[in-house]
Amino acid sequence: MLPLEGVTVIAVEQYGAGPFGTMLLADLGAEVIKVENPAEGGEVGRHVGPHFFGPGNSHFYQSFNRNKRSITLNLKHPEGMAVLHELVRHADAVLDNLRGDLPDKLGLTYEHLKAVNPKIVCAHLSAYGRTGPRRAWPGYDYLMQAEAGYLSVTGEPDGPPARFGMSVVDMMTGLMTAFGLVSGVVGARASGKGSDVDVSLFDTALHNMTYLATWYLNGGHNQGREPRSAHPSLTPSQLYRTRDGWLFVMCNKEKFWPVFCDKIGKPEWGDDPRFRSFKDRLANRELLTVLLDEVLGQRDTAEWVEILGGAVPAAPVLDIAQSLENPFVRDSDRVADFSYPDGSHGVRMLTGPVRIGGETLPTRTAPALGADTEDVLGRIGIGPERIAALREQGAL
Repeated sequence: MLPLEGVTVIAVEQYGAGPFGTMLLADLGAEVIKVENPAEGGEVGRHVGPHFFGPGNSHFYQSFNRNKRSITLNLKHPEGMAVLHELVRHADAVLDNLRGDLPDKLGLTYEHLKAVNPKIVCAHLSAYGRTGPRRAWPGYDYLMQAEAGYLSVTGEPDGPPARFGMSVVDMMTGLMTAFGLVSGVVGARASGKGSDVDVSLFDTALHNMTYLATWYLNGGHNQGREPRSAHPSLTPSQLYRTRDGWLFVMCNKEKFWPVFCDKIGKPEWGDDPRFRSFKDRLANRELLTVLLDEVLGQRDTAEWVEILGGAVPAAPVLDIAQSLENPFVRDSDRVADFSYPDGSHGVRMLTGPVRIGGETLPTRTAPALGADTEDVLGRIGIGPERIAALREQGAL
């Protein structure tokens, strides 16, 4: 039995951040019922290209919606909202990732839903929160990276500001929202009272600054970009050139430095007064970079990984294709074939990062638009005749 079996989450979600969070919940056994507006062709992620398996079934959509169920429901229609209330009566949580002013307008807050189910947890993922001067502002990942300082510490010192290569704030915020939702459900089951749970892209991006924020708030240190993607205070902890590419070495504990020196054939550097401690090496980092480039440049990256692996923290710098063809990934359960409902060959994708001892996690493709409408509604007592009437009214 997976840990979240028996937990039902109604997801009013779209695009990346919200769907990423509920996907993690679905991986661990929660029933995630994705609510999509049929008048809009379902959620926008279905139509994000450039790669598609078919109409309304993009690679992007599959990547954020595995193991879920989909129903069509128009929440702007009074009968559609009535159906939502019936779903809420049997659910543990409602998650939305809408603009901050919309949950209240659509009636998705605890204040609106507590009469239907006093234990319901309403998790809201927005750009800037549901209160304050930016509650009605739209917002996206890259904007958060820009304003929260990420671009100022990413890239080379003499280059332009640079963002992360992926939407890391979206995914972190989805994870934070899933964490907040599960925490809320645990509390509601103990107390009998649900709540609103609020997470924003901006707050998550800002919180992820962690020690850099503490350095500034307490010491006035405004960290900038370091060469070679280096750690600001530990070295060697950066990129080095090899004969055919790059190697990232991280001697982030003093014990690794003499081992590293021995492995690269320079044992004398371990006691060299210029490099003996973190402080010494940081003071001489430019010289150390030149010397390590010279030594590491004598072998290919793969050779150094073989020499250092398991003894010194080091990794090759790979592109996307190389990272997925890496035997450590390819020959494991980190990638799987996800099956369509009819059992046919589906989509090859990454599996979730959480492993539950002795349990097999589900590998179902993301659902077709409205694929589960009849089944989900039938379970709460809405029969074929009413479903047909709701469709005719434009509520489904």
